[in-house]
Amino acid sequence: MKQLPLPAELKAGGIMLVDKPYTWTSFDAVHKLTRQLRIKMGHAGTLDPLATGLLICCTGKFTKRISEYQKLPKEYTGIIHLGATTPTYDLESQPENQKPFDYLTDQNIYDATAAFIGDIMQMPPIHSAIKKDGKRAYELARAGKEVKLEARPVTITEFEITAIKLPEVHFRVACSTGTYIRSLANDFGAALGCGGYLQELRRTKIGQFSADDALTPQQWKEYWDANPAPPNNPQKA
Repeated sequence: MKQLPLPAELKAGGIMLVDKPYTWTSFDAVHKLTRQLRIKMGHAGTLDPLATGLLICCTGKFTKRISEYQKLPKEYTGIIHLGATTPTYDLESQPENQKPFDYLTDQNIYDATAAFIGDIMQMPPIHSAIKKDGKRAYELARAGKEVKLEARPVTITEFEITAIKLPEVHFRVACSTGTYIRSLANDFGAALGCGGYLQELRRTKIGQFSADDALTPQQWKEYWDANPAPPNNPQKA
C-alpha cells in the first residue's frame, strides 16, 4: 500500500481512496466520512450498493477536479450467475425466468466474450440513476411506469473469464467510464441463451488508482484519529 496523505494535506485538498463496504451507497460512504472527519469531500464515480471497492474521494480544493477523475477508465472483478435474470440485473431484485444452462461448455463461455470487447452500444438498466423526463429511471421503474432508455456507446478493452463454476462465471473487465457491468452481465447471459445477472462486483481500479491502496471508512477514521491535523490557526508559544 502506498503512503497515505496526512490529514492536514487532505483538509487543504487531496485524494482519499475509499474501499466502499457492501450494501453502502456511495453517498453513505462520503456522508459518513464528511461527518466523522469534518472535511469537505465529494466522490468521483458512483458504485451500486451491492458492489464493493474503489471510490475516489476528492477533498478540499480538489473537489473542483471531480469531473477529471470521473472520466478515467475503470476495472472490475465479479461473478455473473447464469440461468436466470433479475429486473435490476443484480441481486437488488429476485431472480426469475430460470432456464437450463447445462448445455454450455467452457469454450462457449470463453467465446461469448468476443462480442462484448471493443466499442459497443450498451443499453443501461432501467433501474439506474439516469434521468428520464426529469426523474431518475429507477424511480419511474419502481413506480411501475414504463421506462425507455437509449443505448449508449461504451468501450470494453478487456473481458476476461477468470473461473467457471456453473452457474457462476467469474470475470475481470476493463472498460470506459459509463459502462454498466450489470448490463454486461444481463447481455452476456442473453448471448449464451440462458440469461444471467450480476451476483457480485468489486471495482479494483480507476485509472492508475487501485483498491489495494484504499481504506474502508472505518480505517480512514482510525487513521485520522491516530494522525490528527493541527488546528487551522495554531497559536505561537
